[in-house]
Amino acid sequence: EAISAASERLKDYKNITIVKSSYTKIKEVLQNLGIEKITGGVLFDLGASYHQLTKQERGFSFSKEAPLDMRFDMESDFCAYDVVNYYCEKDLVRIFSEYGEERFSKRIAKAIVEQRRIEKIKTTVQLADLIVKCTPKIKSKIHPATRVFQAIRIEVNHELQNVKETLEKIIDLLDKGAIISVISFHSLEDRIVKHLFKRYSQYDMGCQSPKLSLVNKKPIVASGEEIKENQPSRSAKLRVAIKTGS
Repeated sequence: EAISAASERLKDYKNITIVKSSYTKIKEVLQNLGIEKITGGVLFDLGASYHQLTKQERGFSFSKEAPLDMRFDMESDFCAYDVVNYYCEKDLVRIFSEYGEERFSKRIAKAIVEQRRIEKIKTTVQLADLIVKCTPKIKSKIHPATRVFQAIRIEVNHELQNVKETLEKIIDLLDKGAIISVISFHSLEDRIVKHLFKRYSQYDMGCQSPKLSLVNKKPIVASGEEIKENQPSRSAKLRVAIKTGS
């Protein structure tokens, strides 16, 4: 769907090659295209597709009744249903805490395990209602299920692992002077980018020259004007670096 939409929107541009693949396979894709080094630059947009997130049947939203899915790649065999109904309580606590930074992780995990002993949890609304019932009512603009749904989505799609491994891989593919830019949309991803950029912009213990030079030490965020036009941009953070060493 994304390729179809992009192909139509960019039809007047002749210098574009659209590839259907995971960004984790960027090295193989470039090799297949005969590209040894990235000489200009690379931009990673780590945000989930707004089209995917708002499409009811994909199961990303707790406000719409849908099967527990949350797969970016619909050809994958692993989905949110598997996490919710088959992960042990300890692993549920771990992903809710690490990927969702959810303060009531233990309480929610316990409630999920108790519920699925009676009947499997099949839909987004079932899970969201369960979370609301088992957590204290606190004043917040964020729905009680937000962090848990984020955590499950990250787990299903291996998002943080993919970000870390791919950024490590891409550094060596950059030619000297090439620019790497990364847009992240939540603190967990931004932390990975920040630490990786920092590590590669410093001398290591073997006195090897830094591979990157930071363009901005603090992330660039959307202006108030941009946020008015595009609400999801409010959480976007952009970090940029230039390849300086081999």
